[in-house]
Amino acid sequence: MARQNRRRDDREVSPYDERVIQINRVAKVVKGGRRFSFTALVTVGDNEGKVAIGYAKAGEVPSAIQKAMELARRDMELIPMAGQTLVHRITGEHKASAVLLQPAAPGTGVIAGGAVRQILEAAGVKDVLAKSLGSPTHINVAKATMDGLRSQRRPDEVAKLRGRSADEIFPPAVLASYRSTEAMRAQAKGK
Repeated sequence: MARQNRRRDDREVSPYDERVIQINRVAKVVKGGRRFSFTALVTVGDNEGKVAIGYAKAGEVPSAIQKAMELARRDMELIPMAGQTLVHRITGEHKASAVLLQPAAPGTGVIAGGAVRQILEAAGVKDVLAKSLGSPTHINVAKATMDGLRSQRRPDEVAKLRGRSADEIFPPAVLASYRSTEAMRAQAKGK
């Protein structure tokens, strides 16, 4: 028992929310038979709006997961949020997969499944409705989710494109929660 506790204490504790979405065994057929290796699809987020996915292959499962985590940590992106939900409804697409992401009222929770749920929870989104459309392949659904999160437009961008103020376009509650989220991010960045 002491040996297990010592091993847990020796490992580094990551400040990120790291989740494994899928592990797959793949085979390469060679002259002597099959050579097996493993692929890992993971997501890494900080629960405050930064998230990324990583996909890597290695001879053993732990190595594949580690490589994928390192790739994801390197590519983390900040997504716009209005409080604990998304700014507006968006559909992300990648190849034959599409994911519909829709903001929800506080207390709704994450209504999503599979890769979409893992990514949204790692990003820190607490209230959202999601629907996976098209191909259910994990990697394509994950990339479609990231496309949707990336392609959200901030209220000030939408207002500038329409030649109006953000107050005229967005509901006051959404705009207020977006501004408070951005203020908290700026304050955290300044520390």
